[in-house]
Amino acid sequence: MPEDIVLRDLFDRWEQVWHEGQYDLVPDCVQLNYIRHDEAGDRTVTREAYAAEIAKTREERPNIRVVVYDHSFEGHRAWFRFAFKWPDPKTGEARTRAGMQVYRIEAGKLAETWLVLQPRGSAWTDAVAQKRWTSPPPLK
Repeated sequence: MPEDIVLRDLFDRWEQVWHEGQYDLVPDCVQLNYIRHDEAGDRTVTREAYAAEIAKTREERPNIRVVVYDHSFEGHRAWFRFAFKWPDPKTGEARTRAGMQVYRIEAGKLAETWLVLQPRGSAWTDAVAQKRWTSPPPLK
């Protein structure tokens, strides 16, 4: 199967984990040990530990969405320009945080990631969101 289709299918499943809480898909998406370079530092987490992190984020920020503006798949790499969007659980006020994320994929699963986030309240103002993570970016 062509690599771009493998990656599209992987990120379509990964979107279901984030948006629908389908944690049963995590073993199909993440290597046994997942290397992360993010605000918590450089670390290796098990797929179960990372699924628990996502579940905690979704619990603390009900209705959180990962909105993608641009992405690219090339070889065993993918990158996304995105924003987290969620309503404040206490006030309902809209919250945002823009970021960029690069992934390394092994055997069709997430193996390593580099994540850079802008401050809370940040957003991409120069782009229109894609319908889904793997949809073509909208034309301006």
